[in-house]
Amino acid sequence: MRILIANDDGYLAPGLQALYRACEGLGELHVVAPEQNASGTSNALTLHRPLSLFRAANGFHFVNGTPSDCVHVALTGVLEQRPDLVVSGINNGANLGEDTLYSGTVAAAMEGFLFGVPAIAFSLVDKGWNHLETAARVAREVVREVIERPPAAVPFLLNVNIPNLPYQELRGRRLCRLGRRHASAGVVSQMNPRGEPIYWIGPAGDVKEAGEGTDFHATAQGYVSVTPLQIDLTHHAAMPAWQRWLQAEGEK
Repeated sequence: MRILIANDDGYLAPGLQALYRACEGLGELHVVAPEQNASGTSNALTLHRPLSLFRAANGFHFVNGTPSDCVHVALTGVLEQRPDLVVSGINNGANLGEDTLYSGTVAAAMEGFLFGVPAIAFSLVDKGWNHLETAARVAREVVREVIERPPAAVPFLLNVNIPNLPYQELRGRRLCRLGRRHASAGVVSQMNPRGEPIYWIGPAGDVKEAGEGTDFHATAQGYVSVTPLQIDLTHHAAMPAWQRWLQAEGEK
C-alpha cells in the first residue's frame, strides 16, 4: 500500500505532520505539500512558471506551487510508482458546503481522484488545531478501514470533517450531503502606503442550509461528516428544460 499525503496549509503545518503520523504503519508514505499556505486555491495549476521540488529536513517534499500542483507533480514526475491512495489535510478549518469548491485541501485529493486514485480530504471544523489528536485518530481509522474494506465505488473521493472535540465526545460518523452557505461577506477595502486601493476577500458567509442530512448539521451535532464527492457539475435535472429551450430556438 502506497499513500501520498498532501495539504494546503503548507509542509510545516501541524495538520500535515499529524496526518503523516496517523498513517504510519498503514503503508509506504510519501509527502508532497506546498511550500507556503495555499488555502483557497481550489484546483489551480501553475502554468506560467516552472515548479521546483525541495526536500525538508524532516523528509517531506514541498513544491513552490498549489496543492493541485503538488499532487500532479508527485503522480506524473516524482513517484516511481502510482500511489494506491491520496490523503489530504488535516486542514485548519472546515471544508463544508460550498467550501469544497474553494478548498485547496479538497483540491489536492481531487487531483488524485482525477488520475484514478482513491482520495480522502480531512479537515478540522474549527481553526486553531484544537483537538488535532482527535482528527488524527479519526483519519487513521478511516484510512485503515478503506484499506481493509475497499468500497465498491473505486476510485472514490471523500470529504471528511471532524469536530474539534475530545475523541470520546464524538458521536460517530454520518454520511452527509453538502449544505449551503449564504454568499460570503463583501471585500474589505483599504489603502496601501502609496495611496492605492487594495482589497481583502471577506469571510465566508453564514450557513444557509444546515438541515438534517447536511455536513453542517452533522458536525454541529458532534458527528464526523463523510461526504462522497463527484466531478460532474452537469445539472442533470435541468437537461430536459434546456433541451426544450434549444428546440424552440431551432423552430424559429
